[in-house]
Amino acid sequence: MDVTVKTAQQLRLTEEEFELIKQKLGRTPNFNELCAFSGMWSEHCSYKNSIKWLKTLPREGGRMLVKAGEENAGLMDIGDNLGVVFKIESHNHPSAIEPFQGAATGVGGIHRDIFTMGARPIAALNSLRFGKLEEEKTRHLLAGVVHGIGHYGNCFGVPTVGGEIYFDRCYHTNPLVNAMSVGTVEAGQTVSAIAEGAGNPVMFVGSATGKDGIGGASFASADITAESVQELPAVQVGDPFQEKKLLEACLEVIRTGAVVGMQDMGAAGIICSTAEMSAKGNAGMRIDLDKVPTRQPNMKTWELLLSESQERMLLVAHKGREAEVQEVFEKWDLPCSVIGEVTDDGLLKFYMNGELEAELPAQDLVLGGGAPQYDREYREPAYFQKIAAFKQETVPVPADLRVVAEQLISLPSIASKRWIYQQYDSMVGTVNTSTNAPSDAAVVAVKGTKKGIAITTDCNSRYVYADPYKGAMIAVSEAARNIVCSGGQPLGVTNCLNFGNPYDPEVYYQFVNAIKGMGEACRRFDTPVTGGNVSFYNQNPDGPVNPTPTIGMVGLLEDISRKMTLDFKEEGDVLFLLGRSTNDLGCSEYLHNVHGVTHSPAPHFELEEEAALQQKLAALIDQDLVRSAHDVAEGGLFVTLCESGFSNGLGFSALSPDSLRKDAWLFGEGQSRVVVSVALGQVPAFEKALQGFSAEKIGVVTSGDVLIDGEFWGTITSWKDRYDTAIGNQLRKEDAAGALGAL
Repeated sequence: MDVTVKTAQQLRLTEEEFELIKQKLGRTPNFNELCAFSGMWSEHCSYKNSIKWLKTLPREGGRMLVKAGEENAGLMDIGDNLGVVFKIESHNHPSAIEPFQGAATGVGGIHRDIFTMGARPIAALNSLRFGKLEEEKTRHLLAGVVHGIGHYGNCFGVPTVGGEIYFDRCYHTNPLVNAMSVGTVEAGQTVSAIAEGAGNPVMFVGSATGKDGIGGASFASADITAESVQELPAVQVGDPFQEKKLLEACLEVIRTGAVVGMQDMGAAGIICSTAEMSAKGNAGMRIDLDKVPTRQPNMKTWELLLSESQERMLLVAHKGREAEVQEVFEKWDLPCSVIGEVTDDGLLKFYMNGELEAELPAQDLVLGGGAPQYDREYREPAYFQKIAAFKQETVPVPADLRVVAEQLISLPSIASKRWIYQQYDSMVGTVNTSTNAPSDAAVVAVKGTKKGIAITTDCNSRYVYADPYKGAMIAVSEAARNIVCSGGQPLGVTNCLNFGNPYDPEVYYQFVNAIKGMGEACRRFDTPVTGGNVSFYNQNPDGPVNPTPTIGMVGLLEDISRKMTLDFKEEGDVLFLLGRSTNDLGCSEYLHNVHGVTHSPAPHFELEEEAALQQKLAALIDQDLVRSAHDVAEGGLFVTLCESGFSNGLGFSALSPDSLRKDAWLFGEGQSRVVVSVALGQVPAFEKALQGFSAEKIGVVTSGDVLIDGEFWGTITSWKDRYDTAIGNQLRKEDAAGALGAL
């Protein structure tokens, strides 16, 4: 067929990009070639609207063993000849259309990024955002996404050890589904995503290719609309049992030494893996697409190039060792075919039944090569004026703060996510110490050592909406704080940057300033950004989602027996609040949900205060001077105290200072604060170790009663019941209301 500008635009390429393609090829591309450029130059693959700013993030240092973006996932040294491999990615658009498969294949895809490097996945986390729980659409999306995550992870055999879930109206049409995987690898067992050595065979391994997922990368680079459901074929279909076999086969074949390079066939499928591996090795490939195993007959060239069918790898082997590779995959009953060979001319040549169907320079297709890079206009959002107009003194203090506390602890974004996480297996295949001994970060044992890996995902998008620069700094800081509260040392970051349409100057302002804040915080904590994912176009006709730069962070415990937990240990222990309390209600759940204030400043935060807090807390834990540590986050101090009491059924008696509004002290979300419990006999040593650091004695642990300023607020068991059952009760209530409405 004749290829025109209109054809390019239908494939989500601009007229300027079409002209650039013709310039690079020296001719007009054919349809197959244009499809290849469409996938590779999509936002999802090329980062064409974000790469300029991503390059400003700290990408080296610390314990990094590979440069950021160089491989499928980040790799950091944890000692004892071991590395930790980790990455987070989005599967937002597919999950909005088909929540079960969208979420399931997101989990499968991120695990493949880990084991394609030779690491064994040991833990999964997720960061999820949905609309209001009382909306039927939200409940449909929530049920499908949770089922998809649980199904894939449980069948694949990797535990889901942590994560976060928020509910906000802005995510009604466009939920966010961010999946993180963490694995470990022995030194010398890693493999690179590279093609080199002319004549080396290119091999296709794993599941056969079908028409599911075609154009998925381009689909992920467009706004969600009412018509998006018509693009359902772009959603992939996963098979976790097939992936389990693929995992074992890939790790086994790496040990043979026959593998030169290997890459997951993720976004944009075969065209992406052939292009990126070739470009990295300054090589090319000759590929016979008719040799690719298929599930459906008569697949066209462009379908084979762009299919995102799951559980597939592209592998380059040493010439003459093909039989060793094939033997391993035959053992695991997986397809394994030689589909081409590496060349030294830098060109990708795709043949079908001996006919040349596409010829493309590998470098011109990829990020960092010939893919376009744009500077986008940005300007301060108009809604900032509403934030600047907020006056805290106009907010009244409610007469009954206990009623407010009951309301807050039942909010879906604060309440226990037990209804959700009980559908995940948190223990399979590993030792997850957080299951019975809760801590601010999940802590997973590293088999064969005394080490533990602390892992967390964090981002409060309301803070980022109010102040993208400060909000992103807070996201990094809270992740690091959670790891320090668990007894770990923060190592590195992977990010999943969820924003609206980058062509909207106000959205791009959010993106640029979030990157600046993230970079500053990562430099301060020496946690380089090892890689991640940009997800633009999280937008619907009502507008963009809140800017949500999710931070996935890993940390290290040299001795897992030194792990710190968040639960109170014994009646009579003394409670201290580390950090500075402020008269601050900004962006709190309390202000938003009780007073209905939608625009307020981000909460108090200063980066140096945060760094000092983490250093002091780490020293106190190291000196065995605290028995529990839990950071103050959503819902404020009262929720923090309750969560520390739930595990062992211990309550607390707390006294508020006269210098602060009582609602701000109880429910404000000012940052850089941690509640610690200290054994009575250790208080003198603890106070001496503070050495003038800002801290206040706020109360004591009780046998079960909850008292605020001497007033009885019930028992910890009653608060736990309210916290544990809030989401389940609301779901049952809404389902009952829906059933009545249908009568």
